Amino acid sequence: MTKTVIGTYSNMETAVAVVNDLVDAGFHRNSISVIANDADKQYSSYVDQDMAGDDTAKGAGIGAAIGGLGGLLVGLGALAIPGIGPVIAAGPIAAALAGAGIGAVTGGIIGALIDLGVPEESAHVYAESVRRGNVLVAAQVGDDRVDEASRIMERTGLLDIEHEAEGWRSSGWSRFDDQDTSGSSRINKPVTATTNTRTNTTKQNRGGNVKTDVNDDTIEVVEEQIQIGKRAVETGGVRVNSYVREVPIEEEVRLREEHVQVERRPVNRPATTEDLNAFRDETIEVRETQEQAVIGKEARVVEEIHVSKNVEERTEKVRDTVRRTEVEVEQLGNSGRTGSSSSYGTYEVYDPDFRTHYKSAYSSLGSNYEHYQPAYRYGYSLATDERYRGRDWRDVEVDARRAWDTQNQGTWEDFKDAVRYSWDKVRGKA
Repeated sequence: MTKTVIGTYSNMETAVAVVNDLVDAGFHRNSISVIANDADKQYSSYVDQDMAGDDTAKGAGIGAAIGGLGGLLVGLGALAIPGIGPVIAAGPIAAALAGAGIGAVTGGIIGALIDLGVPEESAHVYAESVRRGNVLVAAQVGDDRVDEASRIMERTGLLDIEHEAEGWRSSGWSRFDDQDTSGSSRINKPVTATTNTRTNTTKQNRGGNVKTDVNDDTIEVVEEQIQIGKRAVETGGVRVNSYVREVPIEEEVRLREEHVQVERRPVNRPATTEDLNAFRDETIEVRETQEQAVIGKEARVVEEIHVSKNVEERTEKVRDTVRRTEVEVEQLGNSGRTGSSSSYGTYEVYDPDFRTHYKSAYSSLGSNYEHYQPAYRYGYSLATDERYRGRDWRDVEVDARRAWDTQNQGTWEDFKDAVRYSWDKVRGKA
């Protein structure tokens, strides 16, 4: 018994790569089918050139993909399918869709898919997927190779057809209509990509409204804390369809037949007493028999197809930035206190030098100065902190890293050189 394993893909290049992998694995190319919507006629031009032996169609991109498909599968050609329009198809599905001449359509795509063993309900979904621009790959394989074919088709780019069908149904679609020639059901699907975006926050210098003659006031220190959650995202799947097919078989059996032979022989001898006793009526009956073949069938389970999922867990490092209010305290006038940050000058005094260091050390990495400014400011705050007066960097680094990781977990190695430079510069060692 054979089964049909089907996958749908968003582009021709991925579909051709799947076909290549199937053929390389030993699946017969005569059992592999491909069908793709060609509403823009981008494929048929390559098919025509490929048939004419023009290698210019195979230079790169989609031309190379179509050219490679023509060398792999039988019956590659351009067709017009009711309800879809222009398509290219190859393999058994092309033979089911077209007659002796390419383009002479003899059946719809639903019938062609059903001939491949696809249930009718599923055939409507796959036909609609092709109508909407996806590429379908189908392989008819033996029971013992279903899992292998499924694994090959489970590559990046495999679409979750059930998930897509749910979206179509929510928009009013129910089944494929081969009488619809308006093309209104063709949807250009937007590609949605999720990217990790890093937002650089530029901290403004002090300015704006300045409060004077304040005896008592409070500045709220605000910081952002990162919260990381998880969500499940469907990445594809494989559908295994099974159907019953009658396979002709031949067996030889020896049968016995009986045939009665009657032989009459002339004699001439004197009659004996026994012969005289034969003067009476008598009947002899001999029956012929023969053996006939009797066919009995017994259904036996010879294999089980077990479909399961393996669940694996992985650890992923998530990086982002959070904002935190930084407070700088400046001494105004001569307060009589010594050893404060005023003895080193304000941060703005060192900022030009920090920018110069950034250009020489980090500008080639692609991030702007504001990305590293928190590290320079952190080094400045350490150098002006009374707790570290007179202490060497080697004594301070452990505490500095611990405090940094509290707000910027896992990024110390990226910024430690900027922190150290700021420390040395303020301390007069750079």
